[in-house]
Amino acid sequence: MSEDIRETQRKMCVKFNAAYFGCDLSLKVGIYRNVKDGLRPLNGLRLQPEGGTCGWYIWAGDKFSDAPDFFVPLHATHIEDWAPLIIPYLGLPPGWRFIVTEHYDDVWEDPHLLAK
Repeated sequence: MSEDIRETQRKMCVKFNAAYFGCDLSLKVGIYRNVKDGLRPLNGLRLQPEGGTCGWYIWAGDKFSDAPDFFVPLHATHIEDWAPLIIPYLGLPPGWRFIVTEHYDDVWEDPHLLAK
């Protein structure tokens, strides 16, 4: 990841008063296939990284499912091809969420994401 991208992510964290928590692009995200279709809004939530993941789960549109096959693994390095719009948000720490379009963003901390 370039220093420019890291700096953009740090600025996004400052904007929302969140600690910067880098996203290792060699790790995987959980992503729903519809993200690649250009559907909006883009949604993301970050859990604690574990088992080769960076903790991010990303989907597009208004529908979310807890079905075991809803998310597919994708190396984070491919986010640039699937949804470059969300790259600035990937430095947000575990326990944070976002909803974004090209004209809108909503970012917030959700402590329920870290509850065991």
